[in-house]
Amino acid sequence: MNTSNLEGATLDYWVARGLHDFIREIHFTDSGETLSIRGNDRGKAWDGRFLPSTSWEAASVVLERACRLEMTDLGRGEVRCTAVFGKDGQAVEGRGPSLRIALLRAFVRHSFGETVDDVYLRHPQTLLGTRSESISEQTAVSATGDVPVPEGRIGDVRSPPRP
Repeated sequence: MNTSNLEGATLDYWVARGLHDFIREIHFTDSGETLSIRGNDRGKAWDGRFLPSTSWEAASVVLERACRLEMTDLGRGEVRCTAVFGKDGQAVEGRGPSLRIALLRAFVRHSFGETVDDVYLRHPQTLLGTRSESISEQTAVSATGDVPVPEGRIGDVRSPPRP
């Protein structure tokens, strides 16, 4: 998918993936419509919704990473944002219907290039650097330390043996 076409939950997801320096886990709520993250950004804990495409509070973590920022209102409901992320970074451009969307698209382009993979946005993931891996739920058997025994060893409350 072309980064210039990202919007909504897909844009939020790729922004979160680009913020791998502080986001540890990505989860989806509301039937996959809402992105939720866990992480720590410069001492501020994040554990909840992360919607940078609709909230400047969330998008501010991207804005704070910009070392240089230029914006131009092109009219017709289009804004161009040219940004440099990192001290030695290259200038990248993003366009969108608002400055926030243009900034976020520029950040994703900086992090991943012109295109990103199509991703099924409903599986929880953990970020390992720029890589992500699905988080699978533990089953009841694997979550316990012992395997059930028909003689009733697990959960059996007995007094300790006497010496």
